[in-house]
Amino acid sequence: MAWTAVAQEGELGVGQMKRIAPAGKPLLLVNAEGGYYCVDEMCSHEDYSLWFGCVKGRSIKCSLHGSYFDLASGKPLNEPADCPLSTYPAKMEAGQVWVDAG
Repeated sequence: MAWTAVAQEGELGVGQMKRIAPAGKPLLLVNAEGGYYCVDEMCSHEDYSLWFGCVKGRSIKCSLHGSYFDLASGKPLNEPADCPLSTYPAKMEAGQVWVDAG
């Protein structure tokens, strides 16, 4: 595992996202319902940035076609998306948010 510090504690409010790129991999760090999640930045359906979407509960919406994805599992919650997003472990430790992007 290669944990990388990507944000300071309190940097993201609930429902906020941050673009990160550990090892050059474009990802989104999301604070959803007080927990941190990390997923691929690009939608699995049309390769569109989820950065332009929104967070609702523990899901993220792609603004291009309206698909929602579960932030914990990456699974699509509705059509047209049918492939999951990759997810990456995230944790809070020593006042920082850490991600293991593999």
